[in-house]
This record gives sequence, structure tokens and C-alpha cells, in this order.
Amino acid sequence: MLTLVPTPIGNIGDISLRAIEALSGADILLCEDTRVTKKLIHILKERYNTAFKEDQEFISLHSHNESAFVEKLEPSFFEQNVVYASDAGMPGVSDPGQVLVSYCLENGLKYDVLPGANAVLTAFVASGFCETKMLFFGFLDHKGASRSEGLHQALHNGYTTVLYESPHRLEKLLLELDKEAPQREIFLCKELTKKYQRYLRGTASEILKTLDGNFRGEWVVVIKASAAQNSSAVSENDILALDLPKKVQAKLIAKITGENVKEIYQRLL
Repeated sequence: MLTLVPTPIGNIGDISLRAIEALSGADILLCEDTRVTKKLIHILKERYNTAFKEDQEFISLHSHNESAFVEKLEPSFFEQNVVYASDAGMPGVSDPGQVLVSYCLENGLKYDVLPGANAVLTAFVASGFCETKMLFFGFLDHKGASRSEGLHQALHNGYTTVLYESPHRLEKLLLELDKEAPQREIFLCKELTKKYQRYLRGTASEILKTLDGNFRGEWVVVIKASAAQNSSAVSENDILALDLPKKVQAKLIAKITGENVKEIYQRLL
């Protein structure tokens, strides 16, 4: 059996009893980073006097080797008690895990996912934004047209949108937000559940002034929904209703759907 186990995003006290039971009873521990998981287990032994199996096997399974690892698996591997633990937070949320679940589904294998701490929902609730429909974008692409397109979608989808950002690119993101939506209210939090946890809410320019060049830490950015944009969003049917050449319609539809222009054009024909 496979069990996906969420781990604390900062404060060790957030770990659940079920998570401790799963980790302590595992025959094999698949770890995003074996060093991090071993450190967590050491803390659990010291602080909560938890007894772990002595012969547990630790296997590294991260975003760079997940697909290759799963391709070599045999269903018999899960006859043992297998646990996957990411470094922090919920497996499958900007962390490995989904490929393992997909493998179990395809092969009729039993699996379970334990609920637990994650930065997405914690930041979403802490933002205080009342639009409860939410989209999670994870990390935007670092640069280029794909980043610009991702940012545009994050700003103009009509939902409260949550992003992750590294300290090295937070200033860049805030400057982009200030340029694209200077009046939009956003919420930032850093180092969630840790000693130096911090919340900031305001426009991008206001937050830039508050931070004053100090961008250290792991950041979650929550963008308030744009109700006006949502109510006036253009649909594919709106474009098809316009008296435009099909090539132009195809290009416009591709902009809002992300589909291939040639494929859309053939469909319209």
C-alpha cells in the first residue's frame, strides 16, 4: 500500500497523529530529500518518544527522478508498507506525488492520502479575501512570454489566485504586479508557521515600500479576484460571434484557451 504523508511546513507541532503513525510504521520511505525526512524522524523520536521500525529503507524520490523511478516499478513493490513524504507540506502540491498516485490507479493498487498542512490554503485563509473561489498557480515560469502569459492569467481569471515565489524573484514579481495592476490588492506571507512568519496586505507598490529591499524567506502571494474582469471575460462563443476571418478568430481563441492555433483553425473550418 502507498500512503502520501504531509509534513509540517515549519512548526513541527502541526504534524498529525496519523502522519506519525504512517511514518513510524513504514517499511519503505520515499522522500523528496532523505536528509530532511531523517531529520524529521529524529525530532519525532526525541520530542514525542515515537518508536520507528529499525530496518526502514529510505529512497530519494524528487521532481527530477520521479517519472523514471515510477517507470521501473512493479506492482509488487507496494505489497510492502510504502510511505511518500515531501520536504514540507502536501505531496502533489508543487511537490512530487501525483505520478505515484496515477501509477496506483492504473494498476489497481490501494493507496491513501492523509490531510495536513499546506501553504496554499493557509495563505488563502489568512488573506481575508472574501472571494472563496480560488486558483493555485504554483510557481510562475522564470522569464519570457510564458511568464507574462501566466501573470496575465493570474490577474484576470476572476478568482482569488495563489502563487509561490522565491526570495530571488519576489521583487521582480511585485514590480510586474505594480505595472500590470497597480490598484489591485494583494496579500503576502513568508515563513508560514515559523518563528519569523509575517503577513503583508496592500498594493504591490505599498508592499515594496514596506519590505524596503528585504525579500528573504519563502513567500506565498495571494492576488485578490478582479470582479470587473470576471464579469466582462471574453469567451470562445463571443469571438465566434464577431465578423472576423477564421484565422483571426483562431488566434484570439488560442489566446484565451492555450490551444494550438492551427488545430483551432482546422476545427473552425
